[in-house]
Amino acid sequence: MSVAAVDPRYPIGQYEPKPFSIEQKIEWLADIKFLPLHIENAILNLDEAQLQTPYREGGWTVHQLVHHVADSHINAYCRFKVTLTEDNPTIKTYEEQHWAELNDVKKLPVNISITLLHALHVRWYETLKYVTDDDWNNKTAYHPGLKKTVRLWFLLGMYAWHGKHHVAHITSLRERKGW
Repeated sequence: MSVAAVDPRYPIGQYEPKPFSIEQKIEWLADIKFLPLHIENAILNLDEAQLQTPYREGGWTVHQLVHHVADSHINAYCRFKVTLTEDNPTIKTYEEQHWAELNDVKKLPVNISITLLHALHVRWYETLKYVTDDDWNNKTAYHPGLKKTVRLWFLLGMYAWHGKHHVAHITSLRERKGW
């Protein structure tokens, strides 16, 4: 596929669930562990004007995107903890577009969310690395946004993808702009 044919909304493609395997688990856990570093590297040396640039026409700015990843992954961490400790809970959804318009996103620098992501992902990874193979496959939650019950394994893949998805938004913008 040519670079011109890539959908800027999904620079790495949409999330595609994969069957459980030890190799896939190792990869996805590494994605969770190292996401804060990848986001930090993606925004390295961007100035304020660049941070205020939308990653695509009609999309969030890089600034909003960094704060969104922190907001999303706070929610993800809670979703995992609830799924691990309750029997098929209904996980809480949230209006991410509205969150991106709140004053903390508008007024705080992105380094606040980068710092938050580093601490959050240490906690999240520490929780996830001890999940048993049985729990990956048997612990479930009802996701009202998707209108279905999903396995913990599905959620791990979705959030591993989510981080890479948004890093690619930033890096592909940088490539297009020559930053």
